[in-house]
Amino acid sequence: MRPQLTRTGLLVLACAVLLPCAAAQPSPASACPRLTSDEIVQNLVRRNLDRSRALPAFRSTRIYRIDYRGFPGSRSAEMIVDMQYSPPGTKAFSIRSQTGSKLIIDRVFKKLLEAETEASDAENQKRTALNAENYTFTLLGCEMVPQGAAYGFAVEPKLPSKFLYRGKILVDARDFAVTRMTGEPAKNPSFWIRQTQIEQVYGKVDQFWLPTHNHSATTVRLGGHADFTIDYKDYQLSAAAPLAAGDSRASGPR
Repeated sequence: MRPQLTRTGLLVLACAVLLPCAAAQPSPASACPRLTSDEIVQNLVRRNLDRSRALPAFRSTRIYRIDYRGFPGSRSAEMIVDMQYSPPGTKAFSIRSQTGSKLIIDRVFKKLLEAETEASDAENQKRTALNAENYTFTLLGCEMVPQGAAYGFAVEPKLPSKFLYRGKILVDARDFAVTRMTGEPAKNPSFWIRQTQIEQVYGKVDQFWLPTHNHSATTVRLGGHADFTIDYKDYQLSAAAPLAAGDSRASGPR
């Protein structure tokens, strides 16, 4: 998905013949600060905490979509929701519109909103936080992505919880924020689900990394398949105090 940038003899020849030539991009290994796995994770945890504390109130719009094909019949639905976030962790949802299967809207979309509202309390956040208490991190290397250099990690939950996941994350090498996650739930949330693959993408909004897209592909034991997406749009942040400039030195969570 994100090809690495390399220099070849052909590029050198092209630069010699077609001057002036743009400077070659740095290799991924040279683009990331040389830190140990523990140092990167410590910076990730610390900077996540700093961003969480500084995150101001904001509004955004979400578009939920499900397309299901299989037994006992195909269904689809869409719901557009306005979300209001108030620090330190309160979320309020207002449904703007809903179309399609009432079963999906009532038993999937609305249940998700209820679960997210409940999960915003401090104890639930502690149990699901991306840190060394909940996950084992294995450094895979450095990658070049559209946002710049990123550390790749394999993450494995320490407890089999349906609220945790196993898979891969990309951590921005400058901001120490997760920019992308791919994986599956650590524990199957239902007997009727055979497998679920998840992709979550984050984008930078002002000083903060916030979700922009989620895609889940689920295979049901009876042969059905569901594609579920959430698009996060139109972030409107209140004024926030600037975050302290970060560096690449290791610093434990505070």
